[in-house]
Amino acid sequence: MSLTIFSITSLLLINVLVNSLTTNLEDKIDISVYFKLGTSENQILDIRNELVKLDQVRSVEYVSTKEALKLFKEKHKDNEVLMQSLGELDSNPLESSLSIKAQETSQYESIVGFFNQEDYLEIVDKINYLENKIVITRLASIVKVTRQVGSIVLLILIIMAILVAFNTIRLTIYSSRKEIKVMKLVGASNWFARGPFIVEGIIYGIIAALLALIFIYPLLWYFSPKITTYLPGTDLFYFFQTNLISLFLLQLAIGVALGSISSIIAIRRYLDV
Repeated sequence: MSLTIFSITSLLLINVLVNSLTTNLEDKIDISVYFKLGTSENQILDIRNELVKLDQVRSVEYVSTKEALKLFKEKHKDNEVLMQSLGELDSNPLESSLSIKAQETSQYESIVGFFNQEDYLEIVDKINYLENKIVITRLASIVKVTRQVGSIVLLILIIMAILVAFNTIRLTIYSSRKEIKVMKLVGASNWFARGPFIVEGIIYGIIAALLALIFIYPLLWYFSPKITTYLPGTDLFYFFQTNLISLFLLQLAIGVALGSISSIIAIRRYLDV
């Protein structure tokens, strides 16, 4: 049971890690909608105001032609040929754009569909969704698969823990069958006979939770800095410390629940009282 509680806690921490990585990646992913030269700023800002009303949209940033030119120069300041060519132009060749971030990576396609309206098709030059589509799709798939696998593993571990505790209580019942008969002969109630086995299951759960906590603490202390080295911004040990009480109470609740359920199943199956 300790292994199960440890594994459940590990899956929870892995979920925190995956969510942190996903959030970092999602912050770097967006789509840009470029508007044809000559499109007025008011038109673009009106579209921005419509976009922010959509539930799928997290943020919309307007980039004017002047800002686009400034960003372009900063990005390519070391390219003398490009800077010289840009200086020879009579006008700013860069277009105004809207940089859009979605709430979920799977929602970008529906946001792109927003621009299929006839009024917008006339002023939109291009949308870079296709350039980012592969990254967006892969990220959404990774998140989905990770959560599905985690749920399946969690279910398997819970079943295994119940079976282990179930067999332990079953053996205890078998070895105590004579004492139980004597208790019944002297007038003990059914719950008086069943109670010790339920308490035993709960105690197993509490001990398992304590062992899991004792085991996982030094592991996180050792491995968390190494994980942070490869994945900046993810400090599992800090998360564990700041949520220690909540995590322990969760482990305790899981242990007590698994122990109680296992005991009740074993009692109903093998204790004839």
